[in-house]
Amino acid sequence: MSISTAFSNASSGLTATSRMTEVVSSNVANAMTEGYARRDVALSARTGGGVRIDTVSRVVSESLQQSLRLAAADAGNAQVRSTFLQRFEDQLGTPGGSGALSSAVSDLETALISASSLPDSTARLTAVATAAGALADKLNAVSADLQQSRLEADRSIATQVDTLNAALQQVAELNRTITGELANGRDANGLIDQRQALIAKIGEIVPVRSAPHQGGQVTLYTTGGALLLDGTSTVEIGFSPVGAMTADMTLAGGALSGLTINGKPISSTDEGVLGGGTLGAAFAVRDALAPAAQAGLDALARNLIDRFADPSVDPTLATGAAGLFTDAGTAFDAANETGLAGRIRLNALVDPAAGGEVWRLRDGLGATVPGSVGDATLLNALSEALTRDMTPASATLGTAARSASGLAAELLSRASTARVSAELRSTYTAAQHDSLSEAALSEGVDTDFEMKTLLQIEQSYAANAKVIRAIDDMMQRILEL
Repeated sequence: MSISTAFSNASSGLTATSRMTEVVSSNVANAMTEGYARRDVALSARTGGGVRIDTVSRVVSESLQQSLRLAAADAGNAQVRSTFLQRFEDQLGTPGGSGALSSAVSDLETALISASSLPDSTARLTAVATAAGALADKLNAVSADLQQSRLEADRSIATQVDTLNAALQQVAELNRTITGELANGRDANGLIDQRQALIAKIGEIVPVRSAPHQGGQVTLYTTGGALLLDGTSTVEIGFSPVGAMTADMTLAGGALSGLTINGKPISSTDEGVLGGGTLGAAFAVRDALAPAAQAGLDALARNLIDRFADPSVDPTLATGAAGLFTDAGTAFDAANETGLAGRIRLNALVDPAAGGEVWRLRDGLGATVPGSVGDATLLNALSEALTRDMTPASATLGTAARSASGLAAELLSRASTARVSAELRSTYTAAQHDSLSEAALSEGVDTDFEMKTLLQIEQSYAANAKVIRAIDDMMQRILEL
Protein backbone atom coordinates (compact mmCIF):
# COMPACT_ATOMS: atom_id res chain seq x y z
CA MET A 1 0.00 0.00 0.00
CA SER A 2 1.35 3.38 -0.99
CA ILE A 3 1.66 6.31 1.41
CA SER A 4 -0.96 8.27 -0.53
CA THR A 5 -3.39 5.36 -0.40
CA ALA A 6 -2.88 4.94 3.33
CA PHE A 7 -3.36 8.67 3.87
CA SER A 8 -6.55 8.65 1.78
CA ASN A 9 -7.92 5.69 3.73
CA ALA A 10 -7.16 7.24 7.10
CA SER A 11 -8.53 10.62 5.99
CA SER A 12 -11.82 9.06 4.91
CA GLY A 13 -11.96 7.30 8.27
CA LEU A 14 -11.52 10.59 10.13
CA THR A 15 -14.24 12.20 8.02
CA ALA A 16 -16.61 9.32 8.75
CA THR A 17 -15.90 9.33 12.49
CA SER A 18 -16.36 13.11 12.59
CA ARG A 19 -19.77 12.79 10.95
CA MET A 20 -20.71 9.90 13.23
CA THR A 21 -19.72 11.99 16.26
CA GLU A 22 -22.00 14.80 15.07
CA VAL A 23 -24.89 12.34 14.68
CA VAL A 24 -24.37 10.82 18.12
CA SER A 25 -24.21 14.31 19.65
CA SER A 26 -27.45 15.22 17.92
CA ASN A 27 -29.10 12.03 19.15
CA VAL A 28 -28.09 12.67 22.76
CA ALA A 29 -29.06 16.35 22.62
CA ASN A 30 -32.54 15.47 21.28
CA ALA A 31 -33.18 12.42 23.44
CA MET A 32 -36.17 14.16 25.03
CA THR A 33 -37.33 16.07 21.96
CA GLU A 34 -40.82 14.98 20.94
CA GLY A 35 -41.01 13.77 17.36
CA TYR A 36 -37.24 13.37 16.98
CA ALA A 37 -36.16 10.14 15.32
CA ARG A 38 -32.75 8.70 16.13
CA ARG A 39 -30.19 9.12 13.35
CA ASP A 40 -27.91 6.39 12.09
CA VAL A 41 -24.90 6.73 9.75
CA ALA A 42 -24.60 4.13 7.02
CA LEU A 43 -21.03 3.50 5.75
CA SER A 44 -19.63 1.41 2.91
CA ALA A 45 -16.19 0.58 1.56
CA ARG A 46 -14.78 2.79 -1.17
CA THR A 47 -13.30 1.32 -4.28
CA GLY A 48 -9.57 1.36 -3.74
CA GLY A 49 -9.81 1.57 0.06
CA GLY A 50 -11.27 3.73 2.76
CA VAL A 51 -14.89 4.31 3.74
CA ARG A 52 -17.71 6.34 2.29
CA ILE A 53 -20.71 7.93 4.10
CA ASP A 54 -23.75 6.66 2.26
CA THR A 55 -26.65 8.15 4.22
CA VAL A 56 -27.70 9.56 7.55
CA SER A 57 -31.08 7.94 8.04
CA ARG A 58 -33.90 8.24 10.57
CA VAL A 59 -34.42 5.04 12.57
CA VAL A 60 -38.19 4.80 12.82
CA SER A 61 -40.88 2.19 12.21
CA GLU A 62 -43.44 3.67 9.86
CA SER A 63 -45.96 0.93 10.66
CA LEU A 64 -45.66 1.72 14.37
CA GLN A 65 -46.10 5.44 13.70
CA GLN A 66 -49.21 4.67 11.65
CA SER A 67 -50.66 2.60 14.49
CA LEU A 68 -49.79 5.29 17.03
CA ARG A 69 -51.60 7.96 15.02
CA LEU A 70 -54.73 5.82 14.72
CA ALA A 71 -54.62 5.07 18.45
CA ALA A 72 -54.28 8.80 19.21
CA ALA A 73 -57.38 9.50 17.11
CA ASP A 74 -59.36 6.78 18.90
CA ALA A 75 -58.25 8.00 22.33
CA GLY A 76 -59.12 11.62 21.52
CA ASN A 77 -62.50 10.64 20.16
CA ALA A 78 -63.36 8.56 23.22
CA GLN A 79 -62.17 11.28 25.60
CA VAL A 80 -64.37 13.97 24.01
CA ARG A 81 -67.43 11.72 24.24
CA SER A 82 -66.68 10.70 27.82
CA THR A 83 -66.15 14.31 28.90
CA PHE A 84 -69.51 15.39 27.49
CA LEU A 85 -71.42 12.50 29.08
CA GLN A 86 -69.76 13.16 32.43
CA ARG A 87 -70.75 16.82 32.16
CA PHE A 88 -74.37 15.94 31.45
CA GLU A 89 -74.50 13.50 34.36
CA ASP A 90 -73.00 16.14 36.64
CA GLN A 91 -75.68 18.59 35.54
CA LEU A 92 -78.41 16.13 36.45
CA GLY A 93 -76.77 15.63 39.84
CA THR A 94 -76.49 12.62 42.11
CA PRO A 95 -79.73 11.39 43.76
CA GLY A 96 -80.32 13.19 47.02
CA GLY A 97 -77.57 15.68 46.31
CA SER A 98 -78.09 19.41 46.59
CA GLY A 99 -79.18 20.89 43.28
CA ALA A 100 -79.92 17.52 41.68
CA LEU A 101 -82.88 17.12 39.34
CA SER A 102 -84.21 14.21 41.40
CA SER A 103 -83.95 16.36 44.53
CA ALA A 104 -86.00 19.10 42.86
CA VAL A 105 -88.78 16.60 42.11
CA SER A 106 -88.59 15.26 45.65
CA ASP A 107 -88.74 18.78 47.09
CA LEU A 108 -91.96 19.46 45.17
CA GLU A 109 -93.48 16.21 46.44
CA THR A 110 -92.58 17.15 50.02
CA ALA A 111 -93.94 20.68 49.64
CA LEU A 112 -97.28 19.43 48.30
CA ILE A 113 -97.66 16.92 51.14
CA SER A 114 -96.81 19.61 53.68
CA ALA A 115 -99.27 22.10 52.17
CA SER A 116 -102.10 19.55 52.01
CA SER A 117 -101.77 18.96 55.75
CA LEU A 118 -102.29 22.68 56.42
CA PRO A 119 -103.99 24.21 53.36
CA ASP A 120 -104.66 27.55 55.03
CA SER A 121 -100.92 28.24 55.45
CA THR A 122 -99.75 30.84 52.95
CA ALA A 123 -96.15 29.97 53.81
CA ARG A 124 -96.67 26.33 52.86
CA LEU A 125 -98.46 27.26 49.64
CA THR A 126 -95.59 29.60 48.84
CA ALA A 127 -93.18 26.74 49.48
CA VAL A 128 -95.03 24.69 46.83
CA ALA A 129 -94.72 27.52 44.30
CA THR A 130 -91.04 27.92 45.17
CA ALA A 131 -90.37 24.18 44.78
CA ALA A 132 -92.24 24.02 41.46
CA GLY A 133 -90.34 27.05 40.19
CA ALA A 134 -87.03 25.51 41.29
CA LEU A 135 -87.87 22.32 39.39
CA ALA A 136 -88.61 24.29 36.23
CA ASP A 137 -85.42 26.32 36.74
CA LYS A 138 -83.38 23.11 37.08
CA LEU A 139 -84.74 21.76 33.81
CA ASN A 140 -84.00 25.13 32.19
CA ALA A 141 -80.43 25.08 33.51
CA VAL A 142 -79.66 21.54 32.32
CA SER A 143 -81.16 22.32 28.91
CA ALA A 144 -79.13 25.53 28.65
CA ASP A 145 -75.94 23.65 29.47
CA LEU A 146 -76.70 21.07 26.78
CA GLN A 147 -77.02 23.84 24.22
CA GLN A 148 -73.82 25.41 25.53
CA SER A 149 -72.09 22.04 25.02
CA ARG A 150 -73.38 21.94 21.46
CA LEU A 151 -72.19 25.51 20.83
CA GLU A 152 -68.74 24.68 22.24
CA ALA A 153 -68.62 21.59 20.02
CA ASP A 154 -69.54 23.72 16.99
CA ARG A 155 -66.75 26.17 17.81
CA SER A 156 -64.35 23.29 18.37
CA ILE A 157 -65.19 21.95 14.91
CA ALA A 158 -64.38 25.33 13.37
CA THR A 159 -61.06 25.51 15.23
CA GLN A 160 -60.10 21.97 14.28
CA VAL A 161 -60.95 22.55 10.63
CA ASP A 162 -58.76 25.66 10.59
CA THR A 163 -55.95 23.71 12.26
CA LEU A 164 -56.38 20.88 9.79
CA ASN A 165 -56.21 23.13 6.74
CA ALA A 166 -53.16 25.00 8.08
CA ALA A 167 -51.33 21.77 8.98
CA LEU A 168 -52.02 20.26 5.54
CA GLN A 169 -50.56 23.36 3.90
CA GLN A 170 -47.48 23.12 6.10
CA VAL A 171 -46.98 19.44 5.27
CA ALA A 172 -47.31 20.26 1.55
CA GLU A 173 -44.67 22.98 1.90
CA LEU A 174 -42.36 20.62 3.80
CA ASN A 175 -42.86 18.02 1.07
CA ARG A 176 -41.71 20.59 -1.47
CA THR A 177 -38.70 21.64 0.62
CA ILE A 178 -37.65 18.07 1.41
CA THR A 179 -37.63 17.19 -2.28
CA GLY A 180 -35.35 20.15 -2.96
CA GLU A 181 -32.98 19.29 -0.12
CA LEU A 182 -32.68 15.68 -1.22
CA ALA A 183 -32.16 16.68 -4.85
CA ASN A 184 -29.23 18.86 -3.77
CA GLY A 185 -27.72 16.10 -1.65
CA ARG A 186 -28.40 17.79 1.67
CA ASP A 187 -29.67 16.23 4.91
CA ALA A 188 -33.47 16.58 5.13
CA ASN A 189 -33.99 14.55 8.32
CA GLY A 190 -34.77 17.62 10.44
CA LEU A 191 -37.49 18.62 7.99
CA ILE A 192 -38.85 15.07 7.99
CA ASP A 193 -39.09 15.24 11.80
CA GLN A 194 -41.12 18.44 11.51
CA ARG A 195 -43.37 16.82 8.94
CA GLN A 196 -43.87 13.79 11.16
CA ALA A 197 -44.92 16.03 14.07
CA LEU A 198 -47.45 17.82 11.85
CA ILE A 199 -48.89 14.54 10.59
CA ALA A 200 -49.25 13.38 14.21
CA LYS A 201 -51.16 16.60 14.94
CA ILE A 202 -53.44 15.97 11.97
CA GLY A 203 -53.88 12.36 13.09
CA GLU A 204 -55.42 13.41 16.41
CA ILE A 205 -58.11 15.40 14.60
CA VAL A 206 -58.75 12.92 11.80
CA PRO A 207 -57.31 9.37 11.66
CA VAL A 208 -54.91 9.37 8.72
CA ARG A 209 -52.53 7.05 6.96
CA SER A 210 -49.46 8.15 5.05
CA ALA A 211 -47.93 6.66 1.93
CA PRO A 212 -44.57 7.47 0.31
CA HIS A 213 -44.63 9.81 -2.67
CA GLN A 214 -41.93 10.65 -5.19
CA GLY A 215 -38.99 12.78 -4.14
CA GLY A 216 -39.24 11.94 -0.45
CA GLN A 217 -42.77 13.34 -0.21
CA VAL A 218 -45.79 11.72 1.42
CA THR A 219 -49.46 11.33 0.58
CA LEU A 220 -52.10 11.55 3.32
CA TYR A 221 -55.55 9.99 3.26
CA THR A 222 -58.10 9.27 5.96
CA THR A 223 -59.16 5.82 7.10
CA GLY A 224 -62.57 6.80 5.75
CA GLY A 225 -61.14 7.07 2.24
CA ALA A 226 -60.73 10.84 1.75
CA LEU A 227 -57.52 12.06 0.08
CA LEU A 228 -56.17 15.03 2.07
CA LEU A 229 -52.73 15.55 0.56
CA ASP A 230 -51.13 14.32 -2.64
CA GLY A 231 -47.52 15.41 -2.56
CA THR A 232 -47.78 19.20 -2.64
CA SER A 233 -51.49 19.35 -3.53
CA THR A 234 -53.91 19.72 -0.62
CA VAL A 235 -57.68 19.77 -0.28
CA GLU A 236 -59.63 22.58 1.39
CA ILE A 237 -61.97 21.50 4.19
CA GLY A 238 -64.89 23.86 4.76
CA PHE A 239 -67.12 24.56 7.75
CA SER A 240 -69.22 27.53 8.94
CA PRO A 241 -69.75 27.93 12.73
CA VAL A 242 -72.84 29.51 14.27
CA GLY A 243 -72.99 32.31 16.82
CA ALA A 244 -75.72 30.86 19.02
CA MET A 245 -77.32 27.47 19.58
CA THR A 246 -80.89 26.42 20.29
CA ALA A 247 -82.39 22.95 20.67
CA ASP A 248 -84.27 23.13 17.37
CA MET A 249 -81.11 23.82 15.32
CA THR A 250 -80.02 20.73 13.40
CA LEU A 251 -77.77 19.77 10.53
CA ALA A 252 -80.64 18.08 8.70
CA GLY A 253 -82.76 21.21 9.07
CA GLY A 254 -80.03 23.37 7.53
CA ALA A 255 -79.46 25.55 10.60
CA LEU A 256 -76.06 23.97 11.28
CA SER A 257 -73.11 23.52 8.97
CA GLY A 258 -71.62 20.24 7.85
CA LEU A 259 -68.23 19.62 6.27
CA THR A 260 -67.13 20.15 2.70
CA ILE A 261 -64.02 19.06 0.82
CA ASN A 262 -63.14 21.45 -1.99
CA GLY A 263 -66.67 22.81 -1.77
CA LYS A 264 -68.42 19.44 -2.03
CA PRO A 265 -70.54 18.34 0.98
CA ILE A 266 -69.44 15.16 2.74
CA SER A 267 -70.88 13.13 5.59
CA SER A 268 -70.37 14.89 8.90
CA THR A 269 -71.15 11.93 11.14
CA ASP A 270 -68.48 10.33 13.28
CA GLU A 271 -68.63 7.36 10.91
CA GLY A 272 -68.03 9.59 7.87
CA VAL A 273 -64.85 10.05 5.85
CA LEU A 274 -63.40 12.49 8.40
CA GLY A 275 -64.74 10.70 11.49
CA GLY A 276 -62.94 8.75 14.16
CA GLY A 277 -60.85 11.49 15.77
CA THR A 278 -61.60 14.56 17.86
CA LEU A 279 -63.32 16.23 14.89
CA GLY A 280 -65.81 13.38 14.53
CA ALA A 281 -66.39 13.34 18.28
CA ALA A 282 -67.25 17.05 18.24
CA PHE A 283 -69.87 16.38 15.56
CA ALA A 284 -71.18 13.48 17.64
CA VAL A 285 -71.64 15.78 20.64
CA ARG A 286 -73.31 18.51 18.59
CA ASP A 287 -75.56 16.36 16.42
CA ALA A 288 -76.17 13.12 18.34
CA LEU A 289 -75.20 12.92 22.01
CA ALA A 290 -76.47 16.31 23.17
CA PRO A 291 -79.72 16.15 21.13
CA ALA A 292 -80.40 12.68 22.58
CA ALA A 293 -79.86 14.01 26.09
CA GLN A 294 -82.11 16.98 25.29
CA ALA A 295 -84.84 14.65 24.03
CA GLY A 296 -84.84 12.75 27.34
CA LEU A 297 -84.98 16.00 29.28
CA ASP A 298 -87.81 17.29 27.08
CA ALA A 299 -89.74 14.05 27.64
CA LEU A 300 -89.53 14.59 31.39
CA ALA A 301 -90.62 18.22 31.04
CA ARG A 302 -93.60 17.18 28.90
CA ASN A 303 -94.58 14.57 31.44
CA LEU A 304 -94.57 17.15 34.21
CA ILE A 305 -96.73 19.49 32.16
CA ASP A 306 -99.16 16.70 31.24
CA ARG A 307 -99.56 15.59 34.87
CA PHE A 308 -100.92 18.96 35.99
CA ALA A 309 -102.79 20.03 32.84
CA ASP A 310 -105.43 17.32 33.31
CA PRO A 311 -108.87 18.82 34.17
CA SER A 312 -109.52 15.73 36.29
CA VAL A 313 -106.73 16.95 38.57
CA ASP A 314 -107.80 20.61 38.57
CA PRO A 315 -111.48 20.96 37.51
CA THR A 316 -111.14 24.76 37.30
CA LEU A 317 -108.90 24.50 34.24
CA ALA A 318 -110.48 25.38 30.91
CA THR A 319 -110.03 22.93 28.03
CA GLY A 320 -106.52 23.33 26.62
CA ALA A 321 -105.40 25.65 29.41
CA ALA A 322 -101.98 25.29 31.02
CA GLY A 323 -101.72 23.70 34.44
CA LEU A 324 -99.03 24.15 37.08
CA PHE A 325 -96.32 24.23 34.42
CA THR A 326 -96.40 26.07 31.10
CA ASP A 327 -94.46 26.17 27.86
CA ALA A 328 -92.87 29.64 28.15
CA GLY A 329 -96.09 30.98 29.67
CA THR A 330 -98.56 29.28 27.35
CA ALA A 331 -100.20 25.87 27.03
CA PHE A 332 -97.96 23.15 25.64
CA ASP A 333 -98.30 22.19 21.98
CA ALA A 334 -97.46 18.50 21.44
CA ALA A 335 -96.01 19.34 18.01
CA ASN A 336 -93.35 21.52 19.66
CA GLU A 337 -91.64 19.23 22.17
CA THR A 338 -88.04 19.87 21.08
CA GLY A 339 -86.36 22.18 23.57
CA LEU A 340 -89.32 22.08 25.98
CA ALA A 341 -87.05 21.59 29.00
CA GLY A 342 -85.53 24.97 28.27
CA ARG A 343 -88.96 26.66 28.04
CA ILE A 344 -90.88 25.06 30.91
CA ARG A 345 -92.02 27.66 33.45
CA LEU A 346 -94.10 27.84 36.60
CA ASN A 347 -97.58 29.13 35.70
CA ALA A 348 -97.64 32.88 36.35
CA LEU A 349 -101.07 32.51 37.99
CA VAL A 350 -99.43 30.94 41.05
CA ASP A 351 -96.04 32.62 40.85
CA PRO A 352 -95.76 35.49 43.36
CA ALA A 353 -92.77 36.86 41.47
CA ALA A 354 -94.98 37.27 38.39
CA GLY A 355 -97.92 38.75 40.29
CA GLY A 356 -99.68 35.41 40.82
CA GLU A 357 -101.51 34.22 43.91
CA VAL A 358 -100.47 31.06 45.77
CA TRP A 359 -104.04 30.42 47.01
CA ARG A 360 -104.81 29.15 43.49
CA LEU A 361 -102.70 26.11 44.36
CA ARG A 362 -105.43 25.27 46.89
CA ASP A 363 -108.50 26.55 45.10
CA GLY A 364 -107.68 25.98 41.42
CA LEU A 365 -105.64 27.77 38.77
CA GLY A 366 -108.86 28.76 37.03
CA ALA A 367 -110.46 30.12 40.22
CA THR A 368 -111.22 33.83 40.31
CA VAL A 369 -111.64 34.15 44.07
CA PRO A 370 -110.27 32.23 47.07
CA GLY A 371 -112.32 29.29 48.30
CA SER A 372 -112.40 27.49 51.61
CA VAL A 373 -109.00 27.79 53.30
CA GLY A 374 -109.38 24.35 54.86
CA ASP A 375 -110.03 22.48 51.62
CA ALA A 376 -107.02 20.34 50.68
CA THR A 377 -108.73 18.45 47.84
CA LEU A 378 -106.77 20.10 45.03
CA LEU A 379 -103.46 19.91 46.90
CA ASN A 380 -103.99 16.19 47.42
CA ALA A 381 -104.86 15.80 43.74
CA LEU A 382 -101.69 17.67 42.71
CA SER A 383 -99.61 15.49 45.01
CA GLU A 384 -101.22 12.33 43.63
CA ALA A 385 -100.69 13.54 40.06
CA LEU A 386 -96.96 13.98 40.72
CA THR A 387 -96.45 10.60 42.37
CA ARG A 388 -98.73 8.32 40.38
CA ASP A 389 -97.31 5.99 37.75
CA MET A 390 -97.95 7.47 34.32
CA THR A 391 -96.83 6.36 30.87
CA PRO A 392 -94.86 9.21 29.21
CA ALA A 393 -96.49 10.64 26.10
CA SER A 394 -93.00 10.76 24.57
CA ALA A 395 -91.38 7.34 24.16
CA THR A 396 -87.87 8.76 24.62
CA LEU A 397 -87.79 7.57 28.23
CA GLY A 398 -89.51 4.29 27.46
CA THR A 399 -93.11 3.16 27.67
CA ALA A 400 -93.21 1.90 31.27
CA ALA A 401 -95.50 3.82 33.62
CA ARG A 402 -93.54 5.69 36.28
CA SER A 403 -93.91 8.53 38.77
CA ALA A 404 -92.19 11.84 38.12
CA SER A 405 -89.41 10.77 40.48
CA GLY A 406 -89.14 7.47 38.62
CA LEU A 407 -88.77 9.24 35.29
CA ALA A 408 -86.07 11.54 36.71
CA ALA A 409 -84.26 8.47 38.03
CA GLU A 410 -84.58 6.78 34.62
CA LEU A 411 -83.07 9.82 32.93
CA LEU A 412 -80.12 9.80 35.32
CA SER A 413 -79.72 6.02 35.00
CA ARG A 414 -79.46 6.25 31.23
CA ALA A 415 -76.97 9.11 31.49
CA SER A 416 -74.86 7.13 33.98
CA THR A 417 -74.92 4.00 31.83
CA ALA A 418 -73.81 5.95 28.77
CA ARG A 419 -71.08 7.68 30.75
CA VAL A 420 -69.73 4.43 32.21
CA SER A 421 -69.66 2.84 28.75
CA ALA A 422 -67.85 5.86 27.32
CA GLU A 423 -65.35 5.86 30.19
CA LEU A 424 -64.57 2.18 29.63
CA ARG A 425 -63.89 2.86 25.96
CA SER A 426 -61.82 5.92 26.85
CA THR A 427 -59.75 3.90 29.32
CA TYR A 428 -59.18 1.16 26.75
CA THR A 429 -58.15 3.51 23.95
CA ALA A 430 -55.91 5.51 26.28
CA ALA A 431 -54.17 2.32 27.43
CA GLN A 432 -53.71 1.23 23.82
CA HIS A 433 -52.24 4.62 22.94
CA ASP A 434 -49.90 4.53 25.96
CA SER A 435 -48.70 1.07 25.00
CA LEU A 436 -47.91 2.15 21.45
CA SER A 437 -46.27 5.32 22.76
CA GLU A 438 -43.94 3.23 24.91
CA ALA A 439 -43.11 1.06 21.90
CA ALA A 440 -42.33 4.19 19.89
CA LEU A 441 -40.16 5.56 22.70
CA SER A 442 -38.21 2.30 22.78
CA GLU A 443 -37.23 3.05 19.19
CA GLY A 444 -36.00 6.46 20.24
CA VAL A 445 -32.66 7.56 21.58
CA ASP A 446 -31.01 5.27 24.13
CA THR A 447 -28.32 7.45 25.69
CA ASP A 448 -26.43 4.43 27.06
CA PHE A 449 -26.23 2.95 23.58
CA GLU A 450 -25.18 6.30 22.13
CA MET A 451 -22.36 6.70 24.67
CA LYS A 452 -21.16 3.18 23.91
CA THR A 453 -21.20 4.05 20.21
CA LEU A 454 -19.27 7.22 20.96
CA LEU A 455 -16.51 5.21 22.66
CA GLN A 456 -16.25 3.03 19.56
CA ILE A 457 -16.08 6.13 17.38
CA GLU A 458 -13.29 7.53 19.57
CA GLN A 459 -11.32 4.31 19.16
CA SER A 460 -11.80 4.45 15.39
CA TYR A 461 -10.81 8.11 15.35
CA ALA A 462 -7.68 7.34 17.38
CA ALA A 463 -6.72 4.49 15.04
CA ASN A 464 -7.07 6.67 11.93
CA ALA A 465 -5.22 9.53 13.60
CA LYS A 466 -2.40 7.12 14.51
CA VAL A 467 -2.10 6.09 10.86
CA ILE A 468 -1.83 9.75 9.81
CA ARG A 469 0.82 10.39 12.48
CA ALA A 470 2.75 7.40 11.22
CA ILE A 471 2.52 8.74 7.67
CA ASP A 472 3.69 12.13 8.90
CA ASP A 473 6.69 10.56 10.66
CA MET A 474 7.58 8.63 7.51
CA MET A 475 7.36 11.78 5.39
CA GLN A 476 9.57 13.66 7.86
CA ARG A 477 12.17 10.87 7.71
CA ILE A 478 12.09 10.90 3.91
CA LEU A 479 12.51 14.67 3.80
CA GLU A 480 15.46 14.46 6.18
CA LEU A 481 17.37 12.08 3.90
